[in-house]
Amino acid sequence: MVAAAARTGKPVLIKKGQFMAPEDMGPVAAKAAESGEGGVLLCERGTTFGYHRLVCDMRGLEVMRGLGWPVVFDATHSVQLPGAAGTASGGEREFAAPLARAAAAVGIDALFVETHPDPAAARSDAETQMALADLPELLKQVLAIGAARRAVMEGAPK
Repeated sequence: MVAAAARTGKPVLIKKGQFMAPEDMGPVAAKAAESGEGGVLLCERGTTFGYHRLVCDMRGLEVMRGLGWPVVFDATHSVQLPGAAGTASGGEREFAAPLARAAAAVGIDALFVETHPDPAAARSDAETQMALADLPELLKQVLAIGAARRAVMEGAPK
């Protein structure tokens, strides 16, 4: 599936499996890169911790960046609570913005956020989607944190 997506010539966003270590994304990204010319982006969305909760280990962003590909943070899927709603995933949307800001401080190339004008009425992922009206302020904050990070990191030791 990864090779077929890459053969389209479009960029391929590969979300890290919630059961995978960040460094295990290297072979997946290499397969996509070998199969197409559109580019590869690696996406962090949390790791299954075992009690209806995903954990976002921000170190994974650095590990995946070290693989040589742009890194994306999926703020809304990272706050899912798999199986917590009985027959569906639950979620804690109130943590999406803080995690997005934390990811920007670590360093990301893009941010993935599911939004809806009325998240409670969304047909999918209603518990994790952000209100569309809240998105402009979050993007402003993430961009400011990213700019501050870049300014600080220019002089920081490697």
